[in-house]
This record gives sequence, C-alpha cells and structure tokens, in this order.
Amino acid sequence: MSKTMKILLIILAVVAAIAITAVFILQHPAFGRRMSAERKARIEASPNYRDGMFQNEEPTPQFTSDKSPMAMMWEFLFHRPKDRTPKEPIPAFKTDLKNLPTDRDWLVWFGHSSYLFCLNGKRYLVDPLLKMEFPTSVMMKPFKGTDLYTPDDLPDIDVLIITHEHWDHLDYATLRDLRPKVKHVVCPLGVAEYLEYWKYNKSIILELDWYETAESLKLNVDRITCLPTRHFSNRLLGGRNQTLWASFMIEDGGRKVYIGGDGGYDGRFARIRKQFGQVDLAILENGQYNTDWKYIHSTPEGLEQAILDLEAKAIFTVHHDKFALAKHPWYEPDSVAHTIAERHDIRLLDRPIGTVVEF
Repeated sequence: MSKTMKILLIILAVVAAIAITAVFILQHPAFGRRMSAERKARIEASPNYRDGMFQNEEPTPQFTSDKSPMAMMWEFLFHRPKDRTPKEPIPAFKTDLKNLPTDRDWLVWFGHSSYLFCLNGKRYLVDPLLKMEFPTSVMMKPFKGTDLYTPDDLPDIDVLIITHEHWDHLDYATLRDLRPKVKHVVCPLGVAEYLEYWKYNKSIILELDWYETAESLKLNVDRITCLPTRHFSNRLLGGRNQTLWASFMIEDGGRKVYIGGDGGYDGRFARIRKQFGQVDLAILENGQYNTDWKYIHSTPEGLEQAILDLEAKAIFTVHHDKFALAKHPWYEPDSVAHTIAERHDIRLLDRPIGTVVEF
C-alpha cells in the first residue's frame, strides 16, 4: 500500500470517527427529538407562524452589526474584556426553600433567569437551571458562589413555567430531577415536545400560543396568560424559530406578576399595561445585552423604557450574575438597574442570590 493511500485511509478513519461521535452525542436527550405531526400541525396553524417559522410582532433581525456571524463568534470566544467574570465569589445565600411559608408572597432568585416565587399560596418555578451537566456544562460556566442550589433543595412546585427553549432556560438535567415535584407545566407552543420526550406526563402540560389563557380550573389559578416577547428560538436540531418564545402574566388572588422572559424592547410593554392594568411585580430581563444583538435582548435603554411603560408597583431584574454570555462587565446589569430605579423613583427589589424577597 502506497504512503498516499495510507494517509487517505487515516484521514477517512478520523472523519468517520468524528461523524460517529457526533451522531452518538446528538442522541443525548437534551437535544430533543423531531416534532410530532400533531404538534407541528398546531404550530403551523398559529397566527404567529408565517413563512415557515414563528415571527415577532415587529421586524427583528437577530444581529445588528456589520460583522459576519463568524467574526462575532470569534470575538465572543477569544476576546475577553476586563471584568467579564468576577474574580471572587459573588454574594449568595442558601435558604431553606422547603420551609418558606406559603401564606405570604415572596421570591427567591437563583441567578440568571431561574427563580421561585409564591403567589396566593402557590409556588411557581421559572426557567430553572440548577445543574451543570453535559451539554450545558460545555456552553456555560457559573460564576463562583452561584451554584448553591440543586433540584433537591426545591419544594413541590405547583406551576413550572418555561419561557423558551434556549439552553439557559430549558435545562434537561434540572428538569429531569425536578419531574417528581412538578404538578403542572405552562410553556409556549412547541416547547412541550421536549418535556414529553423527557417523560413529563402530557396531562400536566399546558402549551400556549400568544394571548391564550390557561384553564383556571386545571391549575387552580385565576388566570395565566401567554404573551409576546421579542426574541427567537433555535436549539441546534430543531431549526430556527420552530418553537415559540413568550412572557407570561400570572393573576391570582387579586394580585398580578408579570414574567418578562427574554427579549428586546418593543411596544408590547405599553400594550400589556393597557390590557392588564398595573401589575404588582414585573420580572424583567437585564443582562447579556450587546449592540450586536440589540433587538433580541434588553439593552439598558430598553430596560428603562420597559419599566416606564409597564408602571409596575415593583421590579425585579434577572438574566445576570451567574453566566457571562455577553461582553459587558459582570456587575454592570446591577448598576444599570439601580441607576434606573434612582432616576425614576422605582421600587427595585433586586437582592443577592438566595435572598427571600417579599413583595
């Protein structure tokens, strides 16, 4: 056998090994599965699904830079600005979540976009990311001191709310371990495919399109409304914008909590204020912003205008203090929120991870 042939066979063997490894990795449950025909038909019938994908209410380019996607990826991976991550563990507290009273309304934040809150005697868990297993562990590394909580620390959950399918909001390992504790799930259209694949009982899942409302009798909650946000979806195998992204309004016992989800600023905040009146607590995205994607994540300017549009009684901001998914200093979102609050006399409830905040 010639030397050239040997080299060629070695190259083919390496390529085959890489291909086999990739196929094996993609069998991991976290990557999901093909959409069922029934769910696909419902998606295609949605008024928000046009030209082969879900659309935002306003035109929303994902990137707003002259740089190519490859150049942005290179910059993200290899350009490390100062203070992008903290040098020391950030303040965080371990709270006994199972013994928190349910006769008061409170919120405990776990960093990034994961939090547990109690409203009118019921516990709600939003976008939990409490384990760092493959493949999430390859993509994100939590700041020191922020990984205090695991699914074992959580009490039974009356309603689990997932805002969209991105890796930092829909985590397989966390949801796998939480499954025995979850009584009901509310999620945007298409996301239930993952949950059913991960062995969540179909009967406990309410999968909603924008402006649809959960059945009150099923959840024993006055009303949960699925609302728009300005974002996107793409979880590697599912295809771009094939599942919906959302925010949610929870109304129960005469009180209202708005779960903002991920998304850049647009006119929805003023429309939500007009439709629902003043809310008691608005939980808004603040962090992982960049001028290169200013329409799909809330910039500091967008956050300020959203707060003014909503006119909520109190604000809590999330999507920061756990992961560095953008280039801004890790502490900047906290500073932004407090500056806005002082400028407009806003009741800002932001507190360190694990703090019990009554609202």
